[in-house]
Amino acid sequence: MSVMESTFDINGFLTAAVKEGASDVHLRIGEVPVVRIDGKIEKKDLPMVTEKDISRVLNIVLPKYLRTKVQSAFDLDFSYEIKGVSRFRINLGRQLGNTSLVFRIIPYEIPTFKELKLPPSLEAFSKFHNGIVLVTGPTGCGKSTTIASLIDLINSREQKHIITIEDPIEYIYSNKKCIITQRQVEIDTTSFSDGVKYALRQDPDVILIGEIRDIETMTSALKASETGHLVIASLHTNDAIQTVNRIINMYELKDRDNIRKQLAETLRGCIAQKLIQKKDGHGRIPACEIMVVTPTIKDFIIRDELEQVYDLVKKGSYNDMITMNMSLLQLIKEGMITQEIAMEVSDNKVEMNQMLRGAYHGTIDRFNINY
Repeated sequence: MSVMESTFDINGFLTAAVKEGASDVHLRIGEVPVVRIDGKIEKKDLPMVTEKDISRVLNIVLPKYLRTKVQSAFDLDFSYEIKGVSRFRINLGRQLGNTSLVFRIIPYEIPTFKELKLPPSLEAFSKFHNGIVLVTGPTGCGKSTTIASLIDLINSREQKHIITIEDPIEYIYSNKKCIITQRQVEIDTTSFSDGVKYALRQDPDVILIGEIRDIETMTSALKASETGHLVIASLHTNDAIQTVNRIINMYELKDRDNIRKQLAETLRGCIAQKLIQKKDGHGRIPACEIMVVTPTIKDFIIRDELEQVYDLVKKGSYNDMITMNMSLLQLIKEGMITQEIAMEVSDNKVEMNQMLRGAYHGTIDRFNINY
């Protein structure tokens, strides 16, 4: 990557990062620029970023509406675009009193499920007309891209009005069969919860909530899904069971029985995903846990017997349901990832070990794996 001798060329650096296939760029005062490629941090052989460099970068990338806030804010999210190169989601944060910037690269083209190597069964989630579909996983696992692919699928096949509420707006959609309204928090609406509330008056069929962060947004999402709308949203949870628990635990004890009933009636499914390092070391591939809310799962949610849900997902091949460990096992069978990586990323290592040793014969047979 090239950089001018006296000034850090942010546009040039970002353009080079996109060409290299980076997913993220980190700029911190007193450190060299850093990129993340295939999930791994790479330090660049460039001069250390100075306070003046950060100031110049902010003069270029910071939107006008945030310029009065930047001195007092501890954290800010906003977007930036280099025409013909890419869009970027930027987080401004502080560490040790200094400003740091993290750029997430958002491509112009929205990839398809096939291009992302996501299970084809996820297409069924685009066919719901109401209720909530949740896409979950840790930061950087590809939730936003999966949601964008889901929205684009609806956009290609249905004649609907889709409203997105994001902070900041990431992928830009073009109207195909649908019309799409994209609203950014603090520019087009004051908050996620307000955005959902007012979206109900804007004749929507589908509402995308970039992230459910609080009880107000969750309550608005439940209300929207109850009134005949499909709500698609993301949450920072690792699996389907944790997702249901997280939602219920947002509420006071006295309200939880009602929330369980409400969630059981409105939740259509949950996709939990992780990005796993490929066996050949080039790139990453998603592993997905898929839970479809069946009448039996509804009953388990209402009765607060969530431990039973996992067993049902494990046996739910007829609904295309699959646990994270089963997904990892399938990727091993396909030669995409190693057993070592699967063990490393699994949240249930005891079960994963048993599956690898052939203890779950039904699961092994299902994927035709021979050890």
